[in-house]
Amino acid sequence: MATYGFIGVGNMGGALARAVCRTVEPDQVFLSNRTMAKAEALAEELGCGTADGEAVAGSADFIFLGVKPHMMKGLLADIGPVLAARETRFILVSMAAGLSIADIQEQAGDTYPVIRVMPNTPCSIGEGMTLYSLSADVSAQEEQAFLADMAGAGKFIALPEHMIDAGSAVSGCGPAFICLFLEALADGGVACGLPRATAMELAAQTLIGTARLQQESGTHPGALKDAVCSPGGTTIQGVRALEEGGFRAAAMNAVIAAYEKTAALKQ
Repeated sequence: MATYGFIGVGNMGGALARAVCRTVEPDQVFLSNRTMAKAEALAEELGCGTADGEAVAGSADFIFLGVKPHMMKGLLADIGPVLAARETRFILVSMAAGLSIADIQEQAGDTYPVIRVMPNTPCSIGEGMTLYSLSADVSAQEEQAFLADMAGAGKFIALPEHMIDAGSAVSGCGPAFICLFLEALADGGVACGLPRATAMELAAQTLIGTARLQQESGTHPGALKDAVCSPGGTTIQGVRALEEGGFRAAAMNAVIAAYEKTAALKQ
């Protein structure tokens, strides 16, 4: 059975640690963090172990690098000698925006096998959308074992690495955009006289249900929208108001702005 080590258990690292503990025995999972109290608190919650970063780098089969992109070079410099001294196979798992597989290998000091993942926050409840790319030396068997052990995070989709940044602008940044819409939808209900809690429940379940309807039916969202818009009815007037506000253009521009920022981080 593979062992999983996390160096950095912030929002994303912590979410993926929770996910793997749904599938893998917790005694096969080890957490490390710059502030060890944070790792210890999460480990107590999940029933897994803690270790310092060098210990994780020296023993885990899958080593999750859960630090910000600007901190990655320093982390890999610190654990580089430990990785170089290893006699057992390991795979580095990076979730750093804007850093390619080649970047991780260069900063680590060798062409180690790498899985690059771009998860999103719903991974913490098993409803995530995680994009991933593999270095050439990750075998099909290792890929399948990784996907099976990480199934508790939600859905995974393999993308060519050059598409990862575009995909992440949708699924990685998307939860923030969706939460703005969710909050605004509920605010509209409050403005019409609904209690706040009721408005939020209505908005959230409507969002969940509509997304699932589209996924399960495969129907184009435009057709689903048309099915709700009766001639001369109330919904089409709401759609008109959204169009007057540039709703669709604003959503598209949000994705494009996030993608352009990721490109800028690489320069």
